[in-house]
Amino acid sequence: MTKYSGFNTTAVHAGQEPDPFTGAVIPPIYQTSTFVQDGINVLRAGHEYSRGSNPTRNGFEAQLAALEHGAAAFAFASGLAAEDALLRALLRPGDHIVLGGDGYGGTNRLINGLLGPWGVSNTAVDITDLAAVAAAVRPGSTALLWVETPSNPLLGIADLVGWATLAHDAGALLVVDNTFASPYLQRPLGLGADVVVHSTTKYIGGHSDVLGGAVVVADRSFRGTALAETIGYQQFAGGAVAGPQDCFLAARGLKTLGLRMERHTSNAQALAEWLRDQPGVAEVLYPGLPEHPGHALAARQMSGFGGIVSLRFSAGEAAARAFAESTRLFALSVSLGGVESLVCYCSEMTHASVRGTPLAVPTDLVRLSVGVEDLADLQEDLAAALEKTHRASRSIVALSA
Repeated sequence: MTKYSGFNTTAVHAGQEPDPFTGAVIPPIYQTSTFVQDGINVLRAGHEYSRGSNPTRNGFEAQLAALEHGAAAFAFASGLAAEDALLRALLRPGDHIVLGGDGYGGTNRLINGLLGPWGVSNTAVDITDLAAVAAAVRPGSTALLWVETPSNPLLGIADLVGWATLAHDAGALLVVDNTFASPYLQRPLGLGADVVVHSTTKYIGGHSDVLGGAVVVADRSFRGTALAETIGYQQFAGGAVAGPQDCFLAARGLKTLGLRMERHTSNAQALAEWLRDQPGVAEVLYPGLPEHPGHALAARQMSGFGGIVSLRFSAGEAAARAFAESTRLFALSVSLGGVESLVCYCSEMTHASVRGTPLAVPTDLVRLSVGVEDLADLQEDLAAALEKTHRASRSIVALSA
């Protein structure tokens, strides 16, 4: 495969060569379960059965690996399917995970609810506190350090070089969930990570029309076997692969990832700066703001600050709920990363599984996935929702008095 220096050129061409038979610029979707053999176990181009290999999936995996600067990528049916395959491939009963405490609720549910009974333990840590991360490592049993940065939904920033050093000193692997940043804004493998995971449903697909996940690995070994071989076997044996139609849509989304992330980021930056001056907003969480505690670190290890903005309300939970149900362009939804703007009340939606625990999301918080619409329209929508929320808050105060 030809290597290109530019991100956007790579996104358009890596793994996406024109069809050699017809000259079609866009590779076809190989919507097939099985492949004809020229003799017993004499395979054409190595394809036997689509669980093991499919040209559409292979092309998407090559495209993503090139963008993350990884040795190999593996596509799965969902983000959680990718995480589950990774964890089951690498871990054994008795292993321990140091887990970023601020992250996707589904990851926490997977590790605690499914792997916990299997004998895998974990310690949740503040991702911004390297001393706490170091203290959580259990020599001899910690196999993985797992972190999401920027984190969901508090937008914390982890020092990936520091996390990688701690992982490798302990003989463990560093896994980074790069969903929020995408490979356009951040490449964790270049900062010392061993594995990157994505929900390709989000920014990679980019249009809220596909479900998928991916694992990208560095050229490293763990427990005597190359990571690519270990994950590849799990993908084949476990079978939770992404289908060809889903891979086609994800590959199509990757081709415009750079263009979309530029717009997501510029819109989010402008709205974050505007929101922090609005009545009733207690705090705006966005790493692009100079007052964000991770701003300088994010500026070093990312090429932009992303499209997610979280805000907290002075009037508390009631105001956050009212705001989330008052927007028009920002549709109320659990997902993120699409071209359209979304709003989420995380405490009861994406992070309901950790509600009532020390990892619970603040009930006064709302998460915005800022889309690529015109900035003026987005700001107008938020202004109207804030005014409606402010009026409702005043009414509550008046009634309570």
